Amino acid sequence: MRSLENERAIVTGGSSGLGLGLVEALVERKARVWVIGRDAGRLAELERRFGGSGVSVVKGDATDPMLCRSLLADVRPSVLALLAGTTPEMAPIHEQSWEAFSAVWNNDVKSAFHWIKEAISLPLAPGSSVLIGSSGAAIGGSPLSGGYAGAKRMLWWMARYATGVSKELDLKIRFQALAPQQIVGDTPLGRRAAEAYARQRGVTLEAFLASFGKPLPPRLFGEHAVAILTDPKYDSGTVFGLKGDTGIQSLDG
Repeated sequence: MRSLENERAIVTGGSSGLGLGLVEALVERKARVWVIGRDAGRLAELERRFGGSGVSVVKGDATDPMLCRSLLADVRPSVLALLAGTTPEMAPIHEQSWEAFSAVWNNDVKSAFHWIKEAISLPLAPGSSVLIGSSGAAIGGSPLSGGYAGAKRMLWWMARYATGVSKELDLKIRFQALAPQQIVGDTPLGRRAAEAYARQRGVTLEAFLASFGKPLPPRLFGEHAVAILTDPKYDSGTVFGLKGDTGIQSLDG
């Protein structure tokens, strides 16, 4: 089992939500973590909370190719977690603008593209892991969130494309997509989505979230992500579904 102690990790979007859950899990395992985010207040809170625990913060835009190129070259992480994501506008397709509809493509997909490209071009050291945040919406769709579902499916394909390149070039870098298969009500994005779908169905927020079964809080997401990083039984997989009640399952079929 891989321990992660003293390993270097970069987490985009690590100052809140699922990204923060992974940061917490990495810190517990004594990894050195660099967190990239845009919100100076959240980053400052992270520094206060984890001061002296091996956490460094970087204020910046995860879609900036210059930032990802320079940070990868400086840090040389063995773990790269691409969890930066924008919150989509919640409305049916006929009420969306193109700018709102395409926002997740221009943020989540664009960010992952640049980091994946630079991880291969640098390249990261053999045995390194790149985790790419996707969503169960990539399977079932998400009719109130514009281009969100399609963008998250594209991230699956990007993980597979990068895996193919890693094998062709004998880089020995793992690229793996993580897809929570339920709405996580403990994150700003998840709560906004849950409220919209609860209204659409005419049920309470609590009833809607309960329909998924056991919750998947950010910290549990982080624990599942760490398991994928450290347990050899997940080494050969590329796309994993995560749930609160059933844990981790392969979606490679």
